[in-house]
Amino acid sequence: QFKDKSQRHPDDVNAGLFTYPSLMAADILAYNADMVPVGVDQKQHLELARNIAQRFNQRYGDFFTLPEPLILEVGAKVMSLQDPTKKMSKSDENPNACVLILDDKDTIIRKFKRAVTDSEAEVVFREGKDGINNLMTIYSSVTGKSFADIEAEFAGKGYGDFKLAVGEAVADHLEPVRTEFDRLIADKAYLKECYTAGAQQAMKISGKIVSKVYHKVGFVDPR
Repeated sequence: QFKDKSQRHPDDVNAGLFTYPSLMAADILAYNADMVPVGVDQKQHLELARNIAQRFNQRYGDFFTLPEPLILEVGAKVMSLQDPTKKMSKSDENPNACVLILDDKDTIIRKFKRAVTDSEAEVVFREGKDGINNLMTIYSSVTGKSFADIEAEFAGKGYGDFKLAVGEAVADHLEPVRTEFDRLIADKAYLKECYTAGAQQAMKISGKIVSKVYHKVGFVDPR
């Protein structure tokens, strides 16, 4: 992410972007996580966490679990709807390039209808068809259908039919999330109760790990 974002925004390389990988490593190691769900683009950051854990273990004795990435076989990296050679990002300047979880059904369908494909008008997964490959990956992720099943379903049909089907499937898949979000966001007291309890539990778990780290390296625990 650092390399990608620093190349895209060379005049806005700040400390937050530079230190993000080490902060991510701290978040992982503070809970001694063994499996970490990440996207393909985050795998390098997880490797840094593993390296830090290995170095600590070598110097101070076996302590940290070496975290392993948990990456989905299909849908681990969703590409932009407007430029399927790059990752979908909510910070994309083109609002039609990404689908937001809270987008309404009409907005989602409209974005998929405008998705970039190719001129072949054949729904098949193969090299060189970045736009269709991306849409097939998304459709497979939300429906559970294999690429072979998708190809059979849309054999002889145009891209318009396929884009509409993908948009509707994604919208239906996200509908329960939007409904639950609306329910939760309306109950501020319950949200506060949840994040307060969550913070306390997180501090309880990570506090024990951090205290042991202080002890192992010979520091005085300041708490």
